Amino acid sequence: MTGNKSLQKPAHIERANKASDIVNESIVFSQLPSSWHPYIRLARLDRPIGTWLLLIPCWQGLALAFASSQSSLDWQLIYFAILFALGAVLMRGAGCALNDIADRNIDGKIARTALRPIPAGDITVRQAIVFMMLLMFGGALVLIQFNLPTIIVGLASLPFAAIYPFMKRFTWWPQLFLGIAFNWGILVGWTAIVEQLSWPPIILYLAGVMWTLGYDTIYAHQDKEDDALVGVKSTARLFQAKSKYWISAFYVLSILGTVAAGFLAGLSALLILFLTPFAYHLIRQSLKTNFNEPAECLLAFKSNRNAGFLMLVGIILTKLFQA
Repeated sequence: MTGNKSLQKPAHIERANKASDIVNESIVFSQLPSSWHPYIRLARLDRPIGTWLLLIPCWQGLALAFASSQSSLDWQLIYFAILFALGAVLMRGAGCALNDIADRNIDGKIARTALRPIPAGDITVRQAIVFMMLLMFGGALVLIQFNLPTIIVGLASLPFAAIYPFMKRFTWWPQLFLGIAFNWGILVGWTAIVEQLSWPPIILYLAGVMWTLGYDTIYAHQDKEDDALVGVKSTARLFQAKSKYWISAFYVLSILGTVAAGFLAGLSALLILFLTPFAYHLIRQSLKTNFNEPAECLLAFKSNRNAGFLMLVGIILTKLFQA
């Protein structure tokens, strides 16, 4: 498929080049044909942080289910973890394509996103839709490898994923809807093992929503000036100078929720010790980041991959040491 190069480029092209979130030096570009590059950018394969933030909750749900059981680590858990990794790549790519289709008339007006494939004229809307459908078909093939409760829970996430890209037009809380969609993997990961929902994954899911509210508010601070000009809403614009306090509150709720979910799943008080690095990471992030510096905001946002792993490792270590 080839892009439509006749579409008009953004007028503020020089500023867009400086602020763009396109990562031209990514290794994936050197490994794949140039005709694929616009689709790599559309699916954000050049920027895997979003995939990590979608995948890690799946693994956290798996880990919590493992921690609540009497079984030892086995090949089924590893197999499920691999399936979730493949599914996260496919569904995150589909979600990014939907987001760019929905935002095609907004992205061209914001310096950071003006050179994304659709507003830059490298891909047409029709091509993006076809690409998105192919990714969703691949995601469906992954999902049907699980048990029926997991398939049902997984399908239930689709309405939230579908409406998220449009929420910034109607509510100051689009980050909440991202949290609802991005942390659904906790519920899916749990049901892959336990085959039914209960309070531990639900509490961990709510903790994950709080975590996303924090880190995506930080992310939104990169675009707050452009967002104000084009009328896009966000928690960054809503909280403004009070963002530090709001983000800290979200992170504290996330930490407490994670501990509560672990206790409900049968983990011992060792969990508090093993979650200390996770808690320190989040609180330091909320207090030390300069929300008026886009580069700092992006760095803090990306560091949440490490935060997610610290939480994941904390759950696993508690299970292993109390066994």
